[in-house]
Amino acid sequence: MAELHQTPASLCCCRKSLPVSGARCPGAPRCPLIDVASASNFRCFQLRHFHLDLRLNFAVKEMSGWLVLDLVSVQPGIHTLILDSHSSLLIHSIDCKVPGSGQEEPVSLTYRVDPFTDYGSTLNISLPTSAVKPGQLIQITVRYTTTDGPAIWWLDSELTCGQSRPLVFTQGHSVCNRSFFPCFDTPAVKSTYSATVRVPDGVTVLMSASRSSYSKQDRVFQFSMEFPVPSYLVALVAGELQHVDVGPRSRLWAEPCLLSCAVKKLGGSVERWLGVAEELFGPYLWGRCDIVFLPPSFPIVAMENPCLTFIIASILESSEFLLIDVIHEIAHGWFGNAVTNATWEEMWLSEGLATYAQRRITTEAYGETFTCLETVVRLDALHRQLRLLGDNNPVSKLQVKFEPGVNPSTLMNLFTYEKGFCFVSYLSQVCGDYRRFDGFLRDYIAQFKFKSVVAQDLIDYFLCYFPELKDAAVAQREGLEFERWLNGCGPPLCEPDLSAGGALIQPVQDLCDLWRTGTPPDLQSLMSFDLSAWSTFQIVLFLDRMLDHSPLPHDVMLSLSSCYSSLFDGLNAEIQIRWLQMVVRNTFHPDLPRVRAFLHKHTSRMYTVPLYEDLVAGVMKCVAVEIFYQTQRRLHPNLRRTLQQILFQTTATPTNQNGLTLSVMPPSPSSSPSTSAQDLLDDMMT
Repeated sequence: MAELHQTPASLCCCRKSLPVSGARCPGAPRCPLIDVASASNFRCFQLRHFHLDLRLNFAVKEMSGWLVLDLVSVQPGIHTLILDSHSSLLIHSIDCKVPGSGQEEPVSLTYRVDPFTDYGSTLNISLPTSAVKPGQLIQITVRYTTTDGPAIWWLDSELTCGQSRPLVFTQGHSVCNRSFFPCFDTPAVKSTYSATVRVPDGVTVLMSASRSSYSKQDRVFQFSMEFPVPSYLVALVAGELQHVDVGPRSRLWAEPCLLSCAVKKLGGSVERWLGVAEELFGPYLWGRCDIVFLPPSFPIVAMENPCLTFIIASILESSEFLLIDVIHEIAHGWFGNAVTNATWEEMWLSEGLATYAQRRITTEAYGETFTCLETVVRLDALHRQLRLLGDNNPVSKLQVKFEPGVNPSTLMNLFTYEKGFCFVSYLSQVCGDYRRFDGFLRDYIAQFKFKSVVAQDLIDYFLCYFPELKDAAVAQREGLEFERWLNGCGPPLCEPDLSAGGALIQPVQDLCDLWRTGTPPDLQSLMSFDLSAWSTFQIVLFLDRMLDHSPLPHDVMLSLSSCYSSLFDGLNAEIQIRWLQMVVRNTFHPDLPRVRAFLHKHTSRMYTVPLYEDLVAGVMKCVAVEIFYQTQRRLHPNLRRTLQQILFQTTATPTNQNGLTLSVMPPSPSSSPSTSAQDLLDDMMT
């Protein structure tokens, strides 16, 4: 998953981790798994399958229907089923049936909803003693209605790209799907599922499923996922969507106004990347590899829902970032989806391995130089985050232990991705040959596919796969102990050699050095640096490193603007936002109109929140408040609330019945006009 990285909530690391010094043979017994983010008693049951039957009501923004769970008790004396739920779910009734028992009518069950955390509640269901026996299949049916839960995002037509029809999508990672349907909301539990979805005329429904069908007469979509998945990977999107096939197993979906742009940007690349990944890591297991582009309200960059990746349409502006994000989500088809971290405390098992796999794919497809450049950009960001948090912050551990009540989503940070990547790269390095390590990863997937694992499983399998490394005690190598990698705070113990990217990276550093002297460089010295010929990642690296040295003298900012701001105007949003952050952090008023224009044009979290945070942190809070009042109608309510918290340091800002903040100051007559959706589309097509 490509995530927007946030500073995590306070964490507690008081619980001791399992040692990683030895090797346990794959398949040997391990300690019972504890997932403090789940209130369910998932260890008491085997979930064989579940079915959703839902009706979507766009007028009142509700999903209503029922859930059927096929469960087998695996322990004697279990009389209560405990599911993860959410206060936004309205439970109407629950009943139980025992298939094959001769029971004609289901038995109505009593239940109780208790609080759990701020991200969920506990649904306690009393089971009939006669029905619950070890090995006995029972079917539990829960009838319910969704309301305003964190998993379900209803978009009015004004918030879609085409602005003609409303749209709804779900986002389950990491513990949100308990507000979509009651479940064992833990990555430790996987099952197959099916779904029936009834919608109004003109609405297309997609789900993260391997098979689908549609009855036009009944306006009913049927879905089936034949491979076991955890609850967080069940996803749905419904709206005015069209598709184009771009490969034998790949289809691009989007609103009609975006589709041609998406096809132009990706074309046949998806099949090419799948082919490279299969050569490296073995067969793609999911059949379909479709992609749907969602409006700017999508809260993250991308989500690796199996068979159907969700990607924010805003990223279409930047071909290089689009390439990386799609390849990363493809890599999750092996690492994260096929083999999943069993608890959220070890998310690096999905994200670190997927990042390594992504870079193996880009190295094979585009060369080592390109991959090294992209890696330097990300590792720079990792060290930037570490400087903010401090070397001893427990969130920098790979195995972050958190107490009940801490939302696992707060653990999504660069350490999960980049420190995890560095550890996997180190494992590749100690093998002596990255091709040997490719073979190990192929066999690791074959061994654990469709299962959930802990770090100890990966390490044990690694040491058993390379017995010579186990005999050499590589896990205890001084200063690079596996235990220290997993449970030590701070930066990666070592980083991969990125010198192969020098041809692209060194010119960036040379240009940074010219601008960091405190005085503007002479034009002659700048002649050899043609930024119009640079790649997006080169310019991003340049601007990131200049941001690290802000504030800059005013005459340096004046010269930078004179040299580059007009060029940046014609480039993508990943470049523009970094230049505008420099403008704000250096209080450079001449380019402030560009900040206004950017925030009027872009309504996604990824491009608004960083700029608003910088505006508020400096002396331009009044400008931020003014822009917010002018644009709030085009922001999703969730983003609107986030910006209210940034601007006013409270959620108690005055709003009207539509959730819009009431202005306490008049808008400036000199403010920039709003950029239309068509302007955004035109920019994407360039």
